[in-house]
Amino acid sequence: MTLQGRLRQLRREGSLDLPFPGEGETPARHRRLFEIGREDLSLARLAEAHVDALAILAEAGRPADPNALYGVWASETPNAMLRLDPSPSGLELNGTKPFCSGAAFLDRALITVFAPEQRMIEINLREHRGALTGALTITGALTIDDTAWIASAFADTETATVTFEKIPVAEDDIIGDARWYLDRAGFWHGACGPACCWAGGAAGLVDYARSQSSQDPHTLAHLAALHANAWSLHALLDAAGMEIDQCPMNPDAARVRALTLRHLVEQTCTDVLRRFARAYGPRPLAFDSRISRRYQELDLYLRQCHAERDLEKLGAAIHGLSHRDPRS
Repeated sequence: MTLQGRLRQLRREGSLDLPFPGEGETPARHRRLFEIGREDLSLARLAEAHVDALAILAEAGRPADPNALYGVWASETPNAMLRLDPSPSGLELNGTKPFCSGAAFLDRALITVFAPEQRMIEINLREHRGALTGALTITGALTIDDTAWIASAFADTETATVTFEKIPVAEDDIIGDARWYLDRAGFWHGACGPACCWAGGAAGLVDYARSQSSQDPHTLAHLAALHANAWSLHALLDAAGMEIDQCPMNPDAARVRALTLRHLVEQTCTDVLRRFARAYGPRPLAFDSRISRRYQELDLYLRQCHAERDLEKLGAAIHGLSHRDPRS
């Protein structure tokens, strides 16, 4: 079954109908994303975006299409930002959006626009996407170009650069007020979702390590550390989920929590990658297609954490909270 087929099957089965963040079952939400990542990181990358979109729509009080697969396309290219321009009939979407996973087959996408101000737009992709021809889909309004993605990791997600030209946007397609998407606590709750998938991807490597028969002292030492890493990832996700349920509406606390979680999960997963290769050498990475793909995808997926840039944001947020006037 194709990746798209597996994703649609999960949706039909209700396996993507997860509890929304902050409603009392966030640890269960985190664990489900973790398990999807443990199964397949390409599947998890698409599933996480779909469930994030459902949570965004629910928070905005908008109904979701129960038969649709959703994406959240929020990456930006500084010199090619999307624009929401006036048109004779109202508004239209123009510009380019990178890192659009599932561009060739998703039904709907929630898309960030930063000019003239930050907004989130819901687009029905089925209305604007034509038949795929080679690497490009051209309908006169929407162009999907997947030629730039050269990595074998996540190739099945059909991640592409999408160009929008004169896509009509109705007022009902705009979600929330200006900056609503970024300023709410739910943005940061959603930012914990990828960390759940990273953790699941690392757990899949630990599962492989547990299945091996090598018992030399060095391999056993790495196995012990890998086991401890997997345990700590579970604990981190559960702790973050419980904190979200205890304090769901505070955006400052949500920012600190999400950036802390993402840093700790990224560091732990990086240690898993390092130890796994040192313990088992090149053989599984060169000759086991499933493990090789998982290793490469986890390594790439972790770069969704912005490392020291995120730590700078975290430090600034902590400093701001520490020096805030308690009377404000």
